[in-house]
Amino acid sequence: MVRQRTVAVLVAVITALSVPGAVAEPPPAPSVPGAPSAPRAPGVPAPLSELVPGVPPGPSQPWHLDTPDQALAPKVYTPTAEEDAAEPADADAESDELIEYVPLSDAVARQSGVVACSKQTGPYQRQVERWLRLRVDGKQSANDCRAIRAFQVRYGIRPDSGFAGPVTWAKMQLLSAAKNPNAAGKCPVRAYRVACVDLTRQLTWVQKGTKVLFGPVPIRSGKAGYRTRSGWYRVYWKHKNHWSTLYNTPMPYSQFFSGGQAFHGIYGSVYNPPGSMGCVNMRIADARTLWGALYKGDSVYVWGRRPGT
Repeated sequence: MVRQRTVAVLVAVITALSVPGAVAEPPPAPSVPGAPSAPRAPGVPAPLSELVPGVPPGPSQPWHLDTPDQALAPKVYTPTAEEDAAEPADADAESDELIEYVPLSDAVARQSGVVACSKQTGPYQRQVERWLRLRVDGKQSANDCRAIRAFQVRYGIRPDSGFAGPVTWAKMQLLSAAKNPNAAGKCPVRAYRVACVDLTRQLTWVQKGTKVLFGPVPIRSGKAGYRTRSGWYRVYWKHKNHWSTLYNTPMPYSQFFSGGQAFHGIYGSVYNPPGSMGCVNMRIADARTLWGALYKGDSVYVWGRRPGT
């Protein structure tokens, strides 16, 4: 029964978005198979678990591609020069586009040609209101929507429906951290290189002393039940063309620092709300740059907690 219910919802999502061959992650199964979720009271935020991409993905790159990370420590070996010389493939350009995750009803309305401000309260409503210096009441209003839409248009976030979702908030977090990601002093300052992983803001950077050598860049850390471990670690193995032997999936530019948990690139969106299975997921271009900025034996400091975990 659970399988039938899940399949029914998945088919509904794919059909509604009219994306042939797309892979979508269904919202939690409703109490009645195939029935829509019950409407929320005004001002009640839409749960992250129920959000879907606001625009259809390209035929070759589903937005909900979830790279399962290796749960166990990999077998460490020295790659051959030939293996290291091969560069992992680039991600499709669309993978790095800022596609907001929105309620299914909003996504369907957009695909149906209905262009309107979202009346739904986003999961990051209060944070977005505060960042935009709006009245902070945690409830979507027409004024809120206009201001959020203007921000989304400015930074190329689609759909620009004014919904305060994870991508809009992540962009704001990145902008705030750009000049000085360690302004709050949460990442210890040392004379040596430290890769800082802020789970709360979903950002990472590398610093040496007070100088930022890399980043900050957005990441996707472990989801509920698979949280990225916090504390001090060291990069103990680098494997440029790593492939997960447990899940048969690529983990390009892997830099392992805690058992099976590693920095690595993914061929999909780092903004996917649920999160990874423990690794610190990055955009391919960012993972490639980090590969040259971090070395075996370098320190990694992880703190905070990913929202929803």
